[in-house]
Amino acid sequence: MEAVNQTEVSEFFLKGFSGYPALERLLFPLCSAMYLVTLLGNTAIVAVSMLDVRLHTPMYFFLGNLSILDICYTSTFVPLMLVHLLLSRKTISFTGCAIQMCLSLATGSTECLLLAIMAYDRYLAICQPLRYPMLMSRRLCILLVGAAWVLCLLKSVTETVIAMRLPFCGHRMVSHFTCEILAVLKLACGDTSVSEAFLLAGAILLLPVPLTFICLSYTLILATILRVPSAAGRRKAFSTCSAHLAVVLLFYSTVIFMYMKPKSKEAHISDEVFTVLYAVVTPMLNPVIYSLRNKEVKEAARKVWGGETGLQV
Repeated sequence: MEAVNQTEVSEFFLKGFSGYPALERLLFPLCSAMYLVTLLGNTAIVAVSMLDVRLHTPMYFFLGNLSILDICYTSTFVPLMLVHLLLSRKTISFTGCAIQMCLSLATGSTECLLLAIMAYDRYLAICQPLRYPMLMSRRLCILLVGAAWVLCLLKSVTETVIAMRLPFCGHRMVSHFTCEILAVLKLACGDTSVSEAFLLAGAILLLPVPLTFICLSYTLILATILRVPSAAGRRKAFSTCSAHLAVVLLFYSTVIFMYMKPKSKEAHISDEVFTVLYAVVTPMLNPVIYSLRNKEVKEAARKVWGGETGLQV
């Protein structure tokens, strides 16, 4: 009987904000504008870091990857969400739901690891400046980023396959505007303990562990900065990591609030609105934070758009 129920599932209904028409009308132009800024801002970061040879360093290599991640993450659900804000019928196919779930899990998880890698890069640059070029070689940068992408993709594929192989009975209304895995699991009528165990293990490995590593890195960085004799030297050292620290605080505070807080059985509209904030606003703010806090990015952007460095690469 369970196999029959499972094969019958061809699509899911995404509840989203359908019970709040006024909110939908407000969110459409707001989310459209934020998504456009996200695409333009992060694309600009990638373009500048590639076109200006002075930014061909590990720090900007990782920053470019972060921007690519933000573009991919928001693109997994925002376009469909915008369409659903205009339509009364908000459906997604079973396959489309699985793909959306897998890609959003993979990109979100990779960002957790990438932020930890960026903290390690800043630690080496400030605490081991003489050995930094040797320790953070281009080969190591590619290896670290590649390993993060591959490991998180494998993890996300595993979690998605386990979740989507469960039997789904009764209503297929997902109480979310996207195929968020926790919302989909609420529709399963089989045993979800294995899926929940995988999610818990992944949450521990990708939230507290990288965050602890980041905190340790910045503790060592702060200790090193405080030993710098000149105030100008301390300001310069801190400015190289302040933007990254701001992004870390913004990303982890919102994600931990959403995924580590006690879960209620009933979905609340406030949870979905907050999800929009961390899933759309955070990727939009990342390039803004880096461009405002980093003189190198601002100078490179001015020269690239002015056509001064386009022929150097």
